[in-house]
Amino acid sequence: MPEEKAKPEPKKDGEAADSKEKRRKLQGIEPVETHHELSLKKHTLKYTARAGFMLLKDEFDETEAEVFFTAYELEGVQDRAARPLTFAFNGGPGSASVWLHMGALGPKRVVMEEEGWMPAPPYRYEGNERTWLDQTDLVFIDPVGTGFSRAAKEELDKKFCGFKGDIESVGEFIRLYLTRYKRWSSPLFLAGESYGTTRAAGLAGHLVDKGITFNGIVLISTVLDFGAIRFMPANDLPFQLFVPTYAATAWYHRRLADKLQERPLPDLMAEVRVWSEGELTLALMKGDRLDAKERRRVARKLCDYTGLVLDYVLGTNLRINIYHFCKELLREEKRSVGRLDSRFKGIEALAVTERPEFDPSMLAITPPYTSAFNHYVRSELGIETDLTYETLSSKVNEKWEWEKGTMPATGEALRSAIAKNPYTKVFVGQGYYDLATPLFATEYMLSHMNVDPEHRANIEMRCYEAGHMFYLDVKSLAAFRADIDRFIEQAV
Repeated sequence: MPEEKAKPEPKKDGEAADSKEKRRKLQGIEPVETHHELSLKKHTLKYTARAGFMLLKDEFDETEAEVFFTAYELEGVQDRAARPLTFAFNGGPGSASVWLHMGALGPKRVVMEEEGWMPAPPYRYEGNERTWLDQTDLVFIDPVGTGFSRAAKEELDKKFCGFKGDIESVGEFIRLYLTRYKRWSSPLFLAGESYGTTRAAGLAGHLVDKGITFNGIVLISTVLDFGAIRFMPANDLPFQLFVPTYAATAWYHRRLADKLQERPLPDLMAEVRVWSEGELTLALMKGDRLDAKERRRVARKLCDYTGLVLDYVLGTNLRINIYHFCKELLREEKRSVGRLDSRFKGIEALAVTERPEFDPSMLAITPPYTSAFNHYVRSELGIETDLTYETLSSKVNEKWEWEKGTMPATGEALRSAIAKNPYTKVFVGQGYYDLATPLFATEYMLSHMNVDPEHRANIEMRCYEAGHMFYLDVKSLAAFRADIDRFIEQAV
């Protein structure tokens, strides 16, 4: 006779609901401490690395997420609490902190070509001569859904995949870190890149009301108002703000007439900026009221500055989309230029499409950084896990919900933070060849924060001859580090 099946036991209260929840097995890895020595040209740094997870809990002490972090503390410091401490993260949304961690700030740096081009595999890392560790202790944060960080349940993803939840969760991580590692009295810094600058500005405004203020905030490739860089109907602002970087890109690839090609890049961009915020802006404001003669005159000037042909510019109605520009500039060579860094060239299979097949600047860095970090975190930091390290999570990016269906603008939060703590200094670093967060757009955002005249000197800006991740370029990295040394000294 067939074997009788056991009858299921009655479910306890709440068990039915729990069974429907998709739970994740969190890593639960306590921070692992390891000790290291970094031999640099001028001196040797001995430091402690701490890598692991911080649990984020709700009001009922239930774990909602694990946030993975990597921290570095210089050894031999007599008064740890008085030493500067920097929290760093990248953007996306959906990006882990690996790029700043192993590209600019941390004690190890992924080896690329001098200009930032992809090297031949296998990929490796080396000691970072430009690490910030001799100036400040460092904490690299991977927001929930990036790196090894995960929400406890699938339905909690929504809480962290949005502007408000992101600010609150990273803010809570910072509070917990200051508490557990006794750093409340340390001079504090934030360093964010791209959407990480949006997050940094939002955090400054969010945390000041909780008693956490910052001596300095470093904004790398800044976006404080997405409306200024998002191409969409009835929004002419990006079509004005991107033109100086289009000009820089055309200059780099030698697509300009000799008279402009011979100009120093900063001078050229200054000239284009004046024209863009003047004649071009007025022409775009007129819309369909712009007569044919004036349209053609403005189009010719736009051709001069962008390296594009007249028929194409007229066909765009004087409104050149970023992706179309990346495809069009070198179309005859079946090449595209990068969005993150327009120095990079991509090989295109077809010359008839309107958008590039991929961003060559993004693809150049993803394999080296992914490979190097996965080796580093296991071989040197002592983390053992089979979990995928999400360098750039498409899931987070796709699930992201902007606040009330709008793109965030955090310039007001930063202005408020400076007004409430006028000792906060802000350093802004931009790349000339950044077509993701262009230089002129950043200048526009900074000048529309309504900062009190008394505090405007708190904000300074420097530009480097590379792209969005300008630290990929060795010369730009050196210049950036020199600027940061001075900035930290002044802010502390």
